Amino acid sequence: MLYAVGGTGAFLVFTVPLAWALFRSVQPGDVIVAAPDPATFFDVTGENFVALVTGPGNLIGAVGNSLVVALSTAALTTVLATAAGYGFARFRFRSGPVLFALVVASMMVPFQAILTPLYLQMNTMRLTDSLFGLVLFNTTVNLPFGILVMRNAFSSVPGELEDSAHIDGASTLRIVTSVLRPLIVPGAATVALYAFLAAWTEFLGALTFLTDRDLYTLPVALVNLQQGTYGDIDFGFIAAGSVIAMIPCVVLYVALQRFYVAGLASGAVKG
Repeated sequence: MLYAVGGTGAFLVFTVPLAWALFRSVQPGDVIVAAPDPATFFDVTGENFVALVTGPGNLIGAVGNSLVVALSTAALTTVLATAAGYGFARFRFRSGPVLFALVVASMMVPFQAILTPLYLQMNTMRLTDSLFGLVLFNTTVNLPFGILVMRNAFSSVPGELEDSAHIDGASTLRIVTSVLRPLIVPGAATVALYAFLAAWTEFLGALTFLTDRDLYTLPVALVNLQQGTYGDIDFGFIAAGSVIAMIPCVVLYVALQRFYVAGLASGAVKG
C-alpha cells in the first residue's frame, strides 16, 4: 500500500507540471495572464504553435540549431569521455591520481566564473558565432562528469575479460568496441543523455558566443519571443515554445532511463 501511494505521489509530482504546461500552451495569451474565469479558462487553440512555426521568430531554425549542437555535443562528449575514462581506469601512471583529481575538481568550478577569458580565447580562435564553437564549449563543460562516469564504468568491469581478449590477439580498440562495449553501454548512455540535456537547455553560453540570429539556439530564441509594444511578453508563445523545448528531453529520458540509472550506479562500490 505504501509503495502504491509513494509511486502515485511521485507520478503526480513529475506529470502534473508537464500536463499543466501542455494545457497552458494551447490557451490564448490573454487567458493565461487573466484571472481564472470558468467561462474562458477551458478555451483552447492551436494558434500559439502555428504562430511559432510561421512567425518571424525563426523558431524552426532555432530548434534545428539546438538539435545540431546537442547531438554533436552528446556524441563528442561520449567519445572523449570513453577514451579518457578507459585510460584512467586501466592505465597505471604516476600522475594518474593527480590528473583525475583535477578533472573531478574542475566540476566544482562554474563556467560562469571563466566565461570572460573563455570568450576572449574563442574569439581569438574565430570560434564565436559558430555552432562548432558552441559544441566545443558544451563538450568542455560536460566532459569532467563524463570522464568520472566512464572511469567508474570501466573500473566495474573485471580485468580478466581484457586479459583473455589480449591473449586472443585483440587490440585495445577492438577490446573496447567489441568486448567491453555491451558492459559500458549504461555509462555511455548516461554521459550522452547528460550532455544532450545540458547542451539542449544551455542558455548563457549560447547567448554569449552567438550574435547571428540565424544561429540562435532554442533557449535564446525563446527569450526573444516578445510581441506587442514596450516589450510585452506573449506568454502563450512562451508556453508553446517551452513545450516544444521539453519534448526531446522527455522522450530521450524515457527511452534511456534504465541505462541512465544503471550508469549512475556503476562503480558505486568498486572504483
